[in-house]
Amino acid sequence: MSEIILTIDDVDPVELYGEKNSRLKILKKAFPDLTITSRGSNLRLAGNKHDTQLVKSKIETMVKMLREKHELTNQILEDMLEGGNPYEHKVPQRATGNTIVHGRNGRAIKAKTKNQKLLVSSSDSNDIVFAIGPAGTGKTYTAVALAVKALKNRLVRKIILTRPAVEAGESLGFLPGDLKDKVDPYLRPLYDALDDMLPADKLKKFMGERVIEVAPLAFMRGRTLDNAFIILDEAQNCTAPQIKMFLTRLGPNAKCIITGDPSQIDLPRNQRSGLFQALDILKDVNGIGSVYLGAEDVVRHRLVKEIIKRYHKANQHPILNKSEEE
Repeated sequence: MSEIILTIDDVDPVELYGEKNSRLKILKKAFPDLTITSRGSNLRLAGNKHDTQLVKSKIETMVKMLREKHELTNQILEDMLEGGNPYEHKVPQRATGNTIVHGRNGRAIKAKTKNQKLLVSSSDSNDIVFAIGPAGTGKTYTAVALAVKALKNRLVRKIILTRPAVEAGESLGFLPGDLKDKVDPYLRPLYDALDDMLPADKLKKFMGERVIEVAPLAFMRGRTLDNAFIILDEAQNCTAPQIKMFLTRLGPNAKCIITGDPSQIDLPRNQRSGLFQALDILKDVNGIGSVYLGAEDVVRHRLVKEIIKRYHKANQHPILNKSEEE
């Protein structure tokens, strides 16, 4: 009988063990006679000497991969247990130009359309990017994937996701609960995107430590946002002073994506959207890019594309016209 206690340093145990200990379960299935017990950063292996030493070696390789910022997925572990070289997975993954980041359970999050790919390349070459287009075109989802990628690669220290809390047919005052309960429904699409890309335990940890912050736009006032990837979503519902306030929050090491849908403005009739003014004023500033998405970029139900086309035809808008022409 052999027993080994491993202390896991410098890597997140959740990344090592997998969501809901999925990678530990793979190891246990491959070595049914071995007892594998995790307690925080300590991992206990107990069984015959050959198995304990072999699993110890596999775990050390997994830790090394995470320390060197390589992706670690369940498939990589399974291939490793079959004798494959885990580092061979990195070449095809990195070479896949459409893959932005690997989400939960190693699933590849990809740019699926021409303009989504353009958004990725524009974000690579600009510090501020406007992503304009109708619902379902993947603006927010792609932006969140880029933010998660930057955080994983340690290009930034935090992600800030924000939206204006504009009432769309319902008054905040009549919604139940405290302030967080009232504004969370406005921010739900941002939470949904994060849920797709990070394990639940890690997302909860990041939120608790404010590595990832989701907050209404009003909460940005007076701050300096540095070493961060910031997404301003639903910017068509911002007034001109709000967008100016937001843009002047950016610190020296910050990247930003501003998304907007000109066909879904929920501002009161006496207020004009500041998004169009910002697009015009900043259109030729070096380091600021603009990407226009259209019905051809819709990745939801097939009927959503047709709905957008019909509404576009019935209610022509100059910004949407531009998105289809480019």
